Amino acid sequence: MAVRTRGPAATRPVATRPPRSRAAASNGAAANRTAARNGLPSAQVAEIQRARLLAGAVRAVDELGYTRAKVTEITERSRVSRRTFYELFSNYEDCTLALLEQTFERVGSQIAAADLDALPWRERVRGGLWAILCFLDREPALARVCVVQSARGGPRITERREQLLSELAAVIDEGRGGGVRGTDCPPLTAEGLVGAAISIIHARLSRRGREPITGLHGELMALIVLPYLGPAAARREQSRPAPAPSIARAAQGDGEAAPHDGGHPEGHKQADVGGDPLQGIPMRLTYRTVRVLEAVAERPGASNRMAGDHAGIPDQGQISKLLARLERIGLLVNTGKHRPMGEANAWELTPAGHSVTQLVATSTRHRGGDGFK
Repeated sequence: MAVRTRGPAATRPVATRPPRSRAAASNGAAANRTAARNGLPSAQVAEIQRARLLAGAVRAVDELGYTRAKVTEITERSRVSRRTFYELFSNYEDCTLALLEQTFERVGSQIAAADLDALPWRERVRGGLWAILCFLDREPALARVCVVQSARGGPRITERREQLLSELAAVIDEGRGGGVRGTDCPPLTAEGLVGAAISIIHARLSRRGREPITGLHGELMALIVLPYLGPAAARREQSRPAPAPSIARAAQGDGEAAPHDGGHPEGHKQADVGGDPLQGIPMRLTYRTVRVLEAVAERPGASNRMAGDHAGIPDQGQISKLLARLERIGLLVNTGKHRPMGEANAWELTPAGHSVTQLVATSTRHRGGDGFK
């Protein structure tokens, strides 16, 4: 849905705890010095650690449920220490709230990229809904956490969830201005429609079935337009094809590109093995990027599917795009490129890829984590 996002969420101040002892404080300072000697800025290390903890939170909450998952389960799955967790988040709820905020930002960015603002109300809702459903299909575990498990969250989670639902209802409520029929609808209609749509998606995700969430698009659109535009418009929505390719492409963004390059391969600078190996990388090293490099480091010759499974990227189109991008910037090489058609790719780290992987792993261990599994 063409939701009005609040803009980039303000970065939360890093939650810290007083050092438990002078030795602990000394160890933390030594870790930062080691990271600096290795050429990895402490802010970059913190960003990667934070991303790994959020990934661990997705796995823990999806496997155990919101009420049973705890900080220990998150740190075990992310292989990051509890001390590092509490350097970045004040508690379990703070971590899961950060995960929700990041997810809402990602979906909001993809809706914005679809450029729906100039379209009529029904087309804006249609394109926005498609972007949301595509995201849920692409990220099933994250979808279950945000839609199903967040309903069991604490006060701050509940408050943020209700705020998002209110923003969605405000967009739907614009349908009252679309015709004579719409003017008869009270504002409560939009809230009921959003609640009904979320309930349907909740039930589909809870079943953990194989049916794509995008398969609900026509029915959900019919549900939404019925009170505002009438039964004829609702029937048309049930049989309409998927939204325009431009909207679909925007909804397929993987969020790995650096802010300054827009995700375009032209003009990419190759990673440099000498000096700071992160300096020339024209993309953010998110937890997914690191996990893909890690998978190839452990399994030279890994196929697309092997790398995707290790990084938690089940969508083969998405992992193919990310692997190709890492190849373009000089961190990976496909040694199976000249194999007979139909055989799997075989990915290996380049010297620059080895440098980046070793650097991040070393800095992670020195900051109190367990390194890469």
